[in-house]
Amino acid sequence: MTRPPTLLWPSSCNTRIGPRYKGLPEGPEAHRRLENELRIIRGLGLSGFFLLHHDLLELAREVAIEVRGPSSARSVLPPGRGRGSSVSSIVCYLTGLSHVDPVKADLFPGRFLNDEVTAAPDIDLDFPRDIRAKLIPRIHKRYGADRSALVAAFPTYRSRGAIREFGKALGIPAAEIERAARSVDFHGGSDDLERDLADAVGEQRAASIGWKNLVWLTREARGLPRHASQHSGGMVISTKPLVEICPVVPAAMEERQIVMWDKDSCQDAGFLKIDLLGLGMLSAVERTVDEIHRIRGETVDLSRIDLADETTFKAIRRADTTGVFQIESRAQMQMLPRLKPMNIDDLTVQVALVRPGPIQGGAVHPYIERRAALRENPGFEVPYPHELLKSALAETLGVIIFQEQVLEVAIDVAGFSSSEAESLRRAMSRKRSRQALEDHHKRFLEGAAKNGVESKIADGIFSQIVGFSGFGFPKAHSAAFGLLAYQSAWLKVHYGPEFLASLLNEQPMGFYPPDSLVQEGRRSGIEILPPDLNSSRVECSTEWTDGKVATGPADGIHDPANPDPGPAVRIGLAYIKGAKEKEMEELVKERDRGGPYTDLGELSSRMPLKRQELEQLAWSGALRSLPRGERVSGLWNVGLNPNGRSFATGRQLSLPFSPGDTPELDEPKNWNRVRAEYGTIGMTLEGHPMALIRPTLRDHVRNTVEAANMPDRSQAEVAGLLVAKQRPETAFGTIFLLIEDEVGTLNLIAPPPVATKYRLVIRTATLLRARGRIETNQGVVNLIVNALAEIEPPDPAIKAVAPMGQSFGRRGR
Repeated sequence: MTRPPTLLWPSSCNTRIGPRYKGLPEGPEAHRRLENELRIIRGLGLSGFFLLHHDLLELAREVAIEVRGPSSARSVLPPGRGRGSSVSSIVCYLTGLSHVDPVKADLFPGRFLNDEVTAAPDIDLDFPRDIRAKLIPRIHKRYGADRSALVAAFPTYRSRGAIREFGKALGIPAAEIERAARSVDFHGGSDDLERDLADAVGEQRAASIGWKNLVWLTREARGLPRHASQHSGGMVISTKPLVEICPVVPAAMEERQIVMWDKDSCQDAGFLKIDLLGLGMLSAVERTVDEIHRIRGETVDLSRIDLADETTFKAIRRADTTGVFQIESRAQMQMLPRLKPMNIDDLTVQVALVRPGPIQGGAVHPYIERRAALRENPGFEVPYPHELLKSALAETLGVIIFQEQVLEVAIDVAGFSSSEAESLRRAMSRKRSRQALEDHHKRFLEGAAKNGVESKIADGIFSQIVGFSGFGFPKAHSAAFGLLAYQSAWLKVHYGPEFLASLLNEQPMGFYPPDSLVQEGRRSGIEILPPDLNSSRVECSTEWTDGKVATGPADGIHDPANPDPGPAVRIGLAYIKGAKEKEMEELVKERDRGGPYTDLGELSSRMPLKRQELEQLAWSGALRSLPRGERVSGLWNVGLNPNGRSFATGRQLSLPFSPGDTPELDEPKNWNRVRAEYGTIGMTLEGHPMALIRPTLRDHVRNTVEAANMPDRSQAEVAGLLVAKQRPETAFGTIFLLIEDEVGTLNLIAPPPVATKYRLVIRTATLLRARGRIETNQGVVNLIVNALAEIEPPDPAIKAVAPMGQSFGRRGR
């Protein structure tokens, strides 16, 4: 007789808990937690809910084997990872839905599962992008296309998109539209729209009827749905055909379909929603593991690496974290040298600290100061407004950093039940109700008084809770992300070239454009090689430049005790703009089959590419391994090349030809070379543009390294390429900028008056000059800006092809 699903959970979990915690001091607590969670799951009738997620994970394992291949180095990694509050559940841990031990990490389970929950809890699962892409169609197949679908999302118009679309409809010249779109604040309101457009196109032009209509349409459209889209990870699974309940339409991607309701409507309707999220860093980490095995012959099991590697933590403490998950933003890099993380627990706090919730709740500066005090005096006593806060806030030195702490404080100080505490947390959301908050305030004061807390102290504690009402992480979520942050930092430290190549292959992701990742890699000693017809793969890869070839884990290539610079990173052919990925795949297959291409004529006969693709290959420098294949000479020869012609039945191959003698042609230099690189691969490999600007600047304009070494409060002027800009909502108008030059990077802080005055420069400049005061604090250097100016490159086309400084709006990414 088949056992009912509700009976499978105890046997499955009890079978796994014994070996997992055998002989460990956490064993008794683990057994207690498991018994309590299973009781709650049975009582709430959630056994089927958990079994569904377990079934999805098993399906993901099957898909992962197919995607990775049975012999892949990635096969040692789990198919996906849990995130969010579900990481606090020992049931999720034992069944593979989470990879963090909730007992060892001391995670509070009440945020995820308690006796008084009224809806199914959220279990969010992160997958590498390639596994998720294959998993979704398999879910449709497993549960039925009529009973499973993706959740819809409805993006709305913002200023820039509205200007571009309506400007085109109104017949405004494309150059003017783009200049105007770049000039407006991405998140800006209608109050500054006319002013920004007048700055961009001139007051007289902005006063014309066409531009007035554009302003009106942009204001009217802002906030309206722009189109139907696909939610980042949500799916619904139903016990009856979905079309009997809501509209279902095919998705743009094959083998997918979408319900025409967003996540809130699906939740209101009582749908069972599952969250399968694609996480770029997971993909990059898995690619790195594969690349390490390919180039070095080593198999890296990230579940077994040393989580206390001092070399890795030294890099983290000095903020050498460009490209590292969650701790690469400018705000995080500002905090790392001040907080000085020493272990995984510190990283858990680090990940959660730089969020609107802790910032608005006033937690950041007290936590930093108390950490510093403890380092100087281990006997330092953390001040608490009341003794009842010690249990909930001891690990965060008396301040609220995690979402769970809101619940714990409400329970410990005011005697809230789990459901009351969760109701308080929900009331503090962005759409919080003033009346609901006031009701909770009254209840909090009454409960605190019963526990002997003075009303003034209780009111202060509640104010701290309400201050946390912005976006914040549960500790469980932060623990999961903190572990991935460490693993990515470990790979960057020990296998930098492979990690960089993988990051480049997973773009777009993170805070930095590929050009900045490459420049940072070069500064750290990684050799970057240009795309090459006979050496590059389709994607970026690593290669030994001294003839080494990996044959297995015992080949002696990589000795951690005697590190070498490692392999070089070769830019892939897919990075060449205008070269279709499918064509490049065929080109590499043909090269692998028939050997390297010897000249342009042979290339044309073996791979009849289109003229445009050949020109882009030549202009990018990818034909240099061919005779006379430099940029200009290559273009000349491409012009003589009788391309194969396309027909309905295929493509007629060209006969081999000999280009004969090519005239002596000068290669592009200086700005022409920069334009060629930016225009073809989006990055500069043969010299930073600031090296060309430097001779034109006055002697007092410092480079970033010189400025960073100046005494505190010194006046300085610097110049650089604008890499990133961020305007957090919690900064009240302050804008944070990152500039890069030929030797390094520097943080700029533009206070609100400066940000307003020089808004057009900040929004549109590629190269800029900044003047201000150096501020040094605990190893962190900033330039507090008082003036900005754009540096116009000699060739105006540079600005059109150079990477724009990435903008992360009010919250960042």
